[in-house]
Amino acid sequence: MRNMIILLVIMLCSSCAHVPANIPDALTNQPQAVIFDIDGTLTPSPFAFFTVREDAANAVRLFADKGYTIIYLSARFPFLKIMTLNWLKSHGFPDGIVHVGDTSGDVINPYQFKKRILNDFIKHKWKIEFAYGDSCTDFEAYAKVNIRKDHVYALKRVVEPCQGNEKENWKECLKGWTEHMDFIEKSVQPAPAR
Repeated sequence: MRNMIILLVIMLCSSCAHVPANIPDALTNQPQAVIFDIDGTLTPSPFAFFTVREDAANAVRLFADKGYTIIYLSARFPFLKIMTLNWLKSHGFPDGIVHVGDTSGDVINPYQFKKRILNDFIKHKWKIEFAYGDSCTDFEAYAKVNIRKDHVYALKRVVEPCQGNEKENWKECLKGWTEHMDFIEKSVQPAPAR
């Protein structure tokens, strides 16, 4: 019971005030970035917080090795940020910029949260080249900030089809990361330096 009370207090406090995201200016020699949703994209389902999809870390690393800045964007509760950073590191994901929800309102409305954060990245001169997600809220946010649809990919959840419609939301519905590795290795060009 005590743990439930502590969790409730943390959740309530995390929704008290909107804290502006700390978005760094784009690196002058590396402004290209790739956005990765976490839950349902790097994990097999939105509720598999501690499980990683096969080859997810390898796929993200391929982008990092090609010179792209990695941005992890999740509407998780703010108090989960440290756990998220540790989870990414312990599963071999490359370093990147990590943003989780600032308030419980962000968790309740992931579309608005992701759109706001993506707009902030664009204002700081980042060029988002590719985006990966698993939910309609991901794809709506990506479309709203004009990420090229042919560079947006959906990941199929374990027990559900890809959300949305490829004509409107994404280029391809991926069953997992393993099938996408060849595309990243052979078709994604290295990020051009400025």
